[in-house]
Amino acid sequence: MSLKHSSPKTDQELLDLYYESQDAEWLGLLLQRYTLLLLGTCMKYLKNETEARDAVQHVFMKVIIELPRYKVDYFKSWIYTIARNYCLMKLRDKNKQTVVLNEQYAVAESEHIDFNQLWEKDRQLENMKKALAELQEPQRVCITLFYLQKQSYQQITASTGFSLLQVKSHIQNGKRNLKNHLERLKPHD
Repeated sequence: MSLKHSSPKTDQELLDLYYESQDAEWLGLLLQRYTLLLLGTCMKYLKNETEARDAVQHVFMKVIIELPRYKVDYFKSWIYTIARNYCLMKLRDKNKQTVVLNEQYAVAESEHIDFNQLWEKDRQLENMKKALAELQEPQRVCITLFYLQKQSYQQITASTGFSLLQVKSHIQNGKRNLKNHLERLKPHD
């Protein structure tokens, strides 16, 4: 039995092992975890199982090519973004007008989809990612755990070793700094 399969690893541990060794087996284990999630995501957008399966394969190829080039901190968010963007491009290329997207982009099936608005949302999400990366580490960790992973103050205190007061302070200061970073990233007319 391979050591790679002897104990379950977190996404971050698998990412770290992959970055250290460039061993594709670590990446394979990570991708295997997300196959069903990606298939479900692509089905939600494309509404066709064959196209969704094809999309998952394209996403996997993009991950294999792109991951060595970037330091990815939150693999699940990163791979979801790649899948969503791929599906949106497929939809735009096919010029479909009757698609129900996830709750963030929900539109009635009979309405015309405003792809400019969707691309603007994607741009805002990319700016949020950049702004988050500019925060000091304690603020970034606390903001991520609180808002993205929906952890309570007590859970954050337990997992980081910060006091409750520090957690609240890092979140409050992080929100303010995030807002300032986003203001700087906004295109000015």
